[in-house]
Amino acid sequence: MRRIVAFTLLMIAVAAPLALAANARSEAKAQVAFGIDVAQKGLWKEALFRWEKAVELDPQYAAAYNNLAIAYEHEGLFDKARQAYEKAMALAPKNVLVRQNYEFFKEINDRASRRRTR
Repeated sequence: MRRIVAFTLLMIAVAAPLALAANARSEAKAQVAFGIDVAQKGLWKEALFRWEKAVELDPQYAAAYNNLAIAYEHEGLFDKARQAYEKAMALAPKNVLVRQNYEFFKEINDRASRRRTR
């Protein structure tokens, strides 16, 4: 009987974090989708809030960091945008969309920096 109880407790201990992680990803995806919807309507502050919430819910979610970087970029927060892109790249180095967005950001940001230093 002790073995059954111990096994059951072990299974709960193993399964519970997995269920929580799946739930966090699901909630983060919902926040990302909502953020995209409001960004398309021009509500960038709300989108920024939603994507910050998404990365808070699931710090391993590269798409959330990618979108957060776009929002920071839109708001002129270029240092934060770079950090968010770098985090997205670290989480998903083979993601073509993230890589393209980051490369485009660097190109535009570097060009603007060169103009400011002239």
